[in-house]
Amino acid sequence: MQKRTRNRFIGGLIAGLALVTLSLTVFGPQVRDYFSELALFNQNEVVVVTHDSAAFPQELLDEFKAETGLTVTQLKAGDTGSMVNKLVLTKDAPIGDVVYGIDNTFAAVALNNSILEKLPAAETEKYLEEINFADVCINYDKEWFSINEIVPPKTIADLTKPAYTGLTVLTNPTTSSPGLAFLASTVAIFGDAGWQQYWQALKLNEVKIAAGWEDAYFTDFSGSSGKGAYPIVLSYTTSPAFEIRDNGESQTASFLNDCFRQREFAGILNGAKNPTGAQKFITFMTQLKFQEALPDSNYVYPILADAKLPDTWTDFAPAAKTTVGDELQIDASRKTWFTQWGQIFDVN
Repeated sequence: MQKRTRNRFIGGLIAGLALVTLSLTVFGPQVRDYFSELALFNQNEVVVVTHDSAAFPQELLDEFKAETGLTVTQLKAGDTGSMVNKLVLTKDAPIGDVVYGIDNTFAAVALNNSILEKLPAAETEKYLEEINFADVCINYDKEWFSINEIVPPKTIADLTKPAYTGLTVLTNPTTSSPGLAFLASTVAIFGDAGWQQYWQALKLNEVKIAAGWEDAYFTDFSGSSGKGAYPIVLSYTTSPAFEIRDNGESQTASFLNDCFRQREFAGILNGAKNPTGAQKFITFMTQLKFQEALPDSNYVYPILADAKLPDTWTDFAPAAKTTVGDELQIDASRKTWFTQWGQIFDVN
């Protein structure tokens, strides 16, 4: 009985294949068009892989769909380091079409692991399109320091002083791009001979290391929505613009010196199902309407110089006065830094 059933199934399958072949031959272009439409079904969607903090205003996605017919699906993949690692591990079966949020601390990892296609719109060999920038720096809760009658820190060196014991939360540089940016800043400021001693001093001063920026800022930091226990946090010079209270003043402030300028890029994933749609979305991200939405939606500066900024940014979100770390060979030093940092915090 089982053999007879199997033979019937095989016979039916052969007959079905023959019918498809006959249909393509006899009925011509109409049937071919139908199967072509099935094959192109996924071309109506663009999957954008991002870090967890990236946000796309729905009205912009609706406008993009109206212009192109493409629906954008956002796939969040952890903090920047985790996202890049995931894309490396899945490069033989990419999980999306576009990646947005690779920054200058992790860009070399993406390029060296060939997870990106050359941008077809580029005249030269180019794999990443710059979309925005932001300055990574220490933020602090002005209200907390006022209530506790403690003078807030002025430099990152101050964070190791006894007055600030147990008050600071930073992020893990092995998984967090702001964390790696801050680690690079300490190397630039204290040098190869001094940065490890600085982190040892931070550890002795009971610094907390969060897994990512969102945990540190929105859960642990006292000056934001989480109202956590730490009045000092690693964030961006733009963050105080989003902590303005009813009195018209920001509850927080940022250091403006010795910050790390973080640049974020977008690229087409190698082997993407919809590379044409991916390029269209990257082009859309560089247009003025998208660029002018970046400050409010992503807390970052647009790359277009003529993009209008929110009025509050003049007073509460200025770019850094001085930056550090541009000269560092981050990719060449990454593994050594991670090993040495991990030994300090016992995470190796």
